[in-house]
Amino acid sequence: MLSHSFSLYNYFLMNKEPITIKDIANALGVSISTVSRALKDNPDISEKRRKAIQEYAREHRYQPNTLATTLRSTRGARSKLIGVILPQFTHYYFSCILTGIEETCSKHGYHIIVAQTGDSYEREKEIIETLRQARVCGFIVSQAKDTTQYEHFHEVVKDGTPLVFFDRICTDLITSRVVVDDYAGAFTATEHLIKTGCRRICFFGATMNLEISKNRYNGYRDALLKYKLPVEKEMFHICDNREEAERLTPEIMAMENKPDGFFTINDDTALGVLYTCKKLGYRIPDDVSICGFTDGIRAKSSDPQLTTVEQRGYDVGVAAANSLIKEYEAEEEDKHKYRNCIIKTKLIVRGTTKPLLDKWNPQEQQ
Repeated sequence: MLSHSFSLYNYFLMNKEPITIKDIANALGVSISTVSRALKDNPDISEKRRKAIQEYAREHRYQPNTLATTLRSTRGARSKLIGVILPQFTHYYFSCILTGIEETCSKHGYHIIVAQTGDSYEREKEIIETLRQARVCGFIVSQAKDTTQYEHFHEVVKDGTPLVFFDRICTDLITSRVVVDDYAGAFTATEHLIKTGCRRICFFGATMNLEISKNRYNGYRDALLKYKLPVEKEMFHICDNREEAERLTPEIMAMENKPDGFFTINDDTALGVLYTCKKLGYRIPDDVSICGFTDGIRAKSSDPQLTTVEQRGYDVGVAAANSLIKEYEAEEEDKHKYRNCIIKTKLIVRGTTKPLLDKWNPQEQQ
């Protein structure tokens, strides 16, 4: 029985070829069919020979090609194998999304095969081609950070294969999409910093080829404009991970007119700012306020706990899986009725921001 998810690495991207039934047959001097039946514990094969074959398979770490078995079993029928492509497995947000996808697919009788790009455009192309050859019934994708060409996605659409983007979406072609309300989340976070007294807020964002980066920057900028605060170039930096935040923050805090607040594109970056500011001797939030964007586990374990924007990754995964399944199972005339789903965000206020002021007066803050 095929498990509901397994990594693409195990089947396609490992450099070392796994041992096959043919290898076992050649080593033991028996037929391929004998090995196949012995591994299935078929009583037609003598007990002595079954045990010998099974022991050899265990010693050489034989793993059945579950994907091939699935594809054979669905030949001539509708495949129920969905390809899921993520930038990385270990990121809390993406792991929450994957849980939502997996549970929803399982509920509807689908299996998933999962691969990570490591934010590499070249790896992303390879994975797409591999999964196309595997004849998956659809793709659920969050694109790599450095992807700026989209021909590999166009090929999927030309095949007539359903394609759903989530989080990092491709606007170069029309497909179903599931995103959180990045603009509203960023606007609310920045507005909260302003209403606690911050007047010079630094934004650490990601490369602007990503829609989430554009939307979060626009939310940040529009909140500043609403409260008549300047939008300064030196207050925006491409910085989307903890390591980079720890490197860049000392430079920012050495400025003559340093920020009194930070809004970052994710929690890891915010925690890098928090760690560095404390190391530099700043009091959080008295001297510097910080707000992230994710609400992962580490946001609750930092000192002080991190104010952040909750992304509801599990709900994103559920919506993406449902969208893909609906498109795949739709009648022919409804196949290309694309669905755009926006998941609402929520500001989670904790210890890295000050209490709200009774009344915020921009003139008094300048």
